[in-house]
Amino acid sequence: MSDSTMRVAALGGGHGLYATLTAMRYLTPDVTAVVTVADDGGSSGRLRAELGVIPPGDLRMALSALMSAPAALEARTDGRGRTHRGGHRLWAETFQHRFGGRGALAGHPVGNLLLAGLTEILGDPVAALDELVEVFDIDGRVLPMSSVPLEIEADVSGLESDPRISRCIRGQVAVATTPGKVRRVRLLPTDPPACPQAVEAILTADLVVLGPGSWFSSVIPHVLVPGLLNALRETTARKMLFVNLAAEPGETTGFSVERHLHVLHAHADVLRIDDVVVDAASVPAGRERDHLVRAAEMFGAQLHVGDLAVPGRPVHDPGKVAALVGELCEGEVSRYAVRAHES
Repeated sequence: MSDSTMRVAALGGGHGLYATLTAMRYLTPDVTAVVTVADDGGSSGRLRAELGVIPPGDLRMALSALMSAPAALEARTDGRGRTHRGGHRLWAETFQHRFGGRGALAGHPVGNLLLAGLTEILGDPVAALDELVEVFDIDGRVLPMSSVPLEIEADVSGLESDPRISRCIRGQVAVATTPGKVRRVRLLPTDPPACPQAVEAILTADLVVLGPGSWFSSVIPHVLVPGLLNALRETTARKMLFVNLAAEPGETTGFSVERHLHVLHAHADVLRIDDVVVDAASVPAGRERDHLVRAAEMFGAQLHVGDLAVPGRPVHDPGKVAALVGELCEGEVSRYAVRAHES
């Protein structure tokens, strides 16, 4: 890989990270996903409970995103001069395929089982992820944010007759589906170890992207791991925060875009960001957008507003996201050229 390639570290989890990785692959093949590992539901929860492994679901989705991104599906020529098309798409679909039926395998994605099995054999989830990247010739890398499985605990109000009283809710699924209002989240263990390779990816990146995604269970957890927060503070990379297009039922019901920023700041008031990026339709021009400018300034960030959504759907369009990031980073292209010249 050329030293002139922009290095991107994308932090998140689930479908939000999937969209971010797809977008970043339009810009560069050197993309490292740093993935949350607190899932306790579905297949991931079952494998975590039965095998004691890091929940593989979000890691699997990140691998699939890098495998199936449009840029990754371009024709490839092997050492014998043969051109291959579509192989990555097939394996990406296979990774995501869930077994049917009613037996023990029902509901398990193929990729979850493969990743859990490799982790048991190699004794290390990072080694297992790197092996899959090598075997399937995937550009980029996927890393867990912590080297141990994590648990999310939240203070939630609105579950008691007195709205001032908060109840402690534990578990990612429970937090994501609570009918109350999440006030604050914590990770268990309280001082979780950061994955060393994830720290290195942040420190050596040219661009770090955080969000979009489930705010309390996929985005905020990254700043609750001391090693990752320190890396975010120390890195010389440009840092961009992508805010969700809409409030998420359960976790952020009734939240404005501005409220998303205030909640993140409440969990990590030392975090500094260069760019806060929001969709134009989610924040109409006027007083609400003026408030958002001031909220971005809490992080020392500039606000950028653009057309980022898939038409008619509250999800980010990877092509539009890539175009906006490309415009924001356009002035830094010479930086990569200098690095290539010096290598």
